[in-house]
Amino acid sequence: MSAENARSRDLVHTWPHLVYRELCALLAASVVLWIVSLLVDAPLEELANATLTPNPAKAPWYFLGLQELLVYFDPWIAGVAIPGLIILGLAAIPYLDPGEDGSRRRFALSVYLGGLALWFVLIFIGTYCRGPNWAWYWPWEDQTVIKPTLPLTRALSPAIGWPAVLIYLGGGLLAPRLIWRDFFARLGIVRYLTVMGLLLLMIAVPLKIALRLAFNVKYVLTTPWFNV
Repeated sequence: MSAENARSRDLVHTWPHLVYRELCALLAASVVLWIVSLLVDAPLEELANATLTPNPAKAPWYFLGLQELLVYFDPWIAGVAIPGLIILGLAAIPYLDPGEDGSRRRFALSVYLGGLALWFVLIFIGTYCRGPNWAWYWPWEDQTVIKPTLPLTRALSPAIGWPAVLIYLGGGLLAPRLIWRDFFARLGIVRYLTVMGLLLLMIAVPLKIALRLAFNVKYVLTTPWFNV
């Protein structure tokens, strides 16, 4: 038996095999949501009062990740650039890592699950760790106690910011090329640069969050045109 025939035996058509499984998963998820909606009431608040603004004013939970990103990035980055890169990266996964065997796509799956976990961490922080004036409250702290105003954020000097960014990008692009040669050989130069570029941008988000929370650093890199 040829290799082509052996490979075709391991493949099935999308219709009906995959579509049936997706339909079953959709119905199961709908039943779970229906049961939860019967058992748990929606967290509705009192009628809106135009003379009383809630503090803090929080978006619905599914937008709290974006709202939390506004603490660490300028609005055009948090609300436009990062969501755009997420959509671009998800759409590009099948073309950047087209392995047919699931075991060969561990890298793509790991990156995807890591990004998904980060998004739910942001939602958790926005939901349970942000109180009045968007100050940090641990889940067990009383949010009726107003904390003092946070100190002003600071930016790294260009003498530190530029070298740090260049070392991060340069090291991130070169290190996998030297350590995992088969990874580079399998992807090729164009796909490798695209994959590593998107991956480094994704990793930069939790790094920037850590700098903001631990050292109150608002900007790592400042320029006349944009700040990061």
